Amino acid sequence: MSSGESPPLAIDLGSSFDAFRHAADVFFSNVAAIDPAPLGVALLFYLGMLLARTRAWQNVLRAAYPERKVAYSKITASYLAGAGLNSFIPARVGDAVKIFLVKRSIRGSSYPAITSSFLVQSVFDTSVGVLVLIYAITQGLLPGPPELPELPAFELSFWAENPEFLLFFLTALGIAAVAAFALLARRVEEFWDRVKQGVVILTDPLRYLRQVASWQGVAWLARFGSFWFFLDAFHIGGSLSNVLLVMSVHSVATLLPFTPGGAGAQQALLVATLTGSPGAVVLSYSVGQQLAIAAWAALLGFLAIAFVFRTTDWRSLIRSASADSEARPDPR
Repeated sequence: MSSGESPPLAIDLGSSFDAFRHAADVFFSNVAAIDPAPLGVALLFYLGMLLARTRAWQNVLRAAYPERKVAYSKITASYLAGAGLNSFIPARVGDAVKIFLVKRSIRGSSYPAITSSFLVQSVFDTSVGVLVLIYAITQGLLPGPPELPELPAFELSFWAENPEFLLFFLTALGIAAVAAFALLARRVEEFWDRVKQGVVILTDPLRYLRQVASWQGVAWLARFGSFWFFLDAFHIGGSLSNVLLVMSVHSVATLLPFTPGGAGAQQALLVATLTGSPGAVVLSYSVGQQLAIAAWAALLGFLAIAFVFRTTDWRSLIRSASADSEARPDPR
């Protein structure tokens, strides 16, 4: 590579944001065409999804700490605050804030237990997400691997064009995980006891199905309804295949969260897959939905921490979460 050439990483990342900026321009030029009624319903369904997921997490925490008070208001505020941060900050910073706030809200709780309790929801989410992806793949709704490098999105094209770097990245993650485990070896027994405390509800399948999986099922139905009405609001039309396609695209686009909400990757995939509508309409829908969800989540998170945790300083909240994590001398 000559000295005047830009690195491939910079080119791919730049093209991803260029695609998103173009899509944003298309969206803002078509704002007047948005139907406000289904848009409002879509946002209400999205709120319902967040509240249902919060109830599921509260029940996991109640099982982990049966003798502690697990207030729904504080769990909800923590979840909404994290979701709000995830909407405009990449790398899932909001998830760390959720765990930090819940740890502060439950007396005598531990980070390993809170973190593992948060991950309990992935059992149901992963199962449903895989089914949605299988549906999209078997119906030919998603582009095949040979087509991925042609899509103008950094998250997709870079990894597809550089499989050796992806292998290195995954290997490095594995080594880091082993190193972290080794550093915690002296307290490993106590650490795993606390981890198991967070997932104790999984040892009671009936309780898990009744108090966690059922609420997550409600959350997925609310998410389905939200996407349906978003599609209606942007005149693409809600349908079973369209909603499942959008769900699968969201799953693929957020696997490697280099941008908030998978910005860039979502636009590339949706334009390539929602072939029943003009590309400009799909771009307008994709960016419009993403911006609406981000703004709505940020507003809900701001209101939640303002009324429940009595603060409006997002930066201080993030710094406190980071500092608290770094200051811990052991995994408790």
